[in-house]
Amino acid sequence: MRMAGFKVALMMIGVIISPCVHGKEFSDHKEIEVERLLKRLNKHALISIESDDGDIIDCVPIQSQLAFDHPLLRNHNVQMRPSFIPESTFTYTKNYTNVTQAWHKNGRCPENTVSIRRIKREDILRSNSIENFGRKMMTPGILLYGSSSVHEDIKYDPSKGHEYAVMSCKKGKYFGTQFAVNIWKPKVQVPNEFSLAQTWLLSGVGAKLNTIEAGFQVLPSLYGDSNLRLFVYWTVDGHQKTGCYNTDCPGFVQTSNRITVGGTFKSVSKYDGVQIAVLITIWKDGDYWWLQVDKEFVGYWPSSLFTSLGKGATQVLWGGEIVNEKTGGKHTSTNMGSGHFANEGYRKASYFRNLMTVDKANTLREPQGVYPTITNDNCYSIKEGRNGTSWGFNFFYGGPGLNPKCP
Repeated sequence: MRMAGFKVALMMIGVIISPCVHGKEFSDHKEIEVERLLKRLNKHALISIESDDGDIIDCVPIQSQLAFDHPLLRNHNVQMRPSFIPESTFTYTKNYTNVTQAWHKNGRCPENTVSIRRIKREDILRSNSIENFGRKMMTPGILLYGSSSVHEDIKYDPSKGHEYAVMSCKKGKYFGTQFAVNIWKPKVQVPNEFSLAQTWLLSGVGAKLNTIEAGFQVLPSLYGDSNLRLFVYWTVDGHQKTGCYNTDCPGFVQTSNRITVGGTFKSVSKYDGVQIAVLITIWKDGDYWWLQVDKEFVGYWPSSLFTSLGKGATQVLWGGEIVNEKTGGKHTSTNMGSGHFANEGYRKASYFRNLMTVDKANTLREPQGVYPTITNDNCYSIKEGRNGTSWGFNFFYGGPGLNPKCP
């Protein structure tokens, strides 16, 4: 009896220990994968700058950056500046803010380097999987702009997911855009939600959707905080397996040692106070789609990354987007823009102004056939501004989310 009891005890200990051992093996394996990814993503820096917002900015030799790990960019010759800048047919007075980021307080990157936000272990662990780090995900019930036909067997729930207040131009052939946007630090209710203001340049649909995207976002699940950050994005297959945010995968080539994609903006607009407006320009210069923020050439997307977008965009959009997780069965209280509706106007609502598109002659022109799209006008709104002013084509947008009319 004693021997039998001893055997039973051993078996019980084995049952208890086995999951612990296997769990540790799984944990160790994940740690190894995370460390491998960090080593691959974070390139050797000449110097590193610690920012007050918790970021570490690595000054990486421009030729050593992650972009050139992409198979299509292995023998790429870095373009230090575009061969031209689109010219405007208008003479509007444009008062914009000189761009500064939080890390500038503590240093500058030297010439021939680029300022790259270091990816940390916790950044990767916040991702829903190591393989999908830095990417937008196609999720049942979540509809990403332009990708409605990717999963035709999924029934999308319009009450939960991405919500938009955007202006779109009629379909045609476009080679860039320029606009000014006043930037805010919108409140985001839960970490898996976000709020952003951006432009989209699109070509193709569904699984063949190509996008170039840039703007400003609060995205806690990616950055681990609620700071407002400059971002870029791209995909060539409707957000399935290609593309990513910022420099989180090979693709976007950064050329600036001053402006960091993914970097924090500390100065933002104040309700009924000072408005901080930033000028964004994206245009196709031969085989490169350039991004300029204010007067700084930040970097470019090589056309070789894309299929249809390599020849130009067929549509351009501007506006706001949020994610509604419907926590507790209620609409999210995540703000879009300032958190105030469009009809409140200047100094209170968010705006895009001096909207332009680039034509085949590389000229900036006011967009034609522009129309609004709003997902839920009880929660967020959009309103075209007055024409014939120094603001050119402009609009206000935004909202508070949860309110008596948006339960």
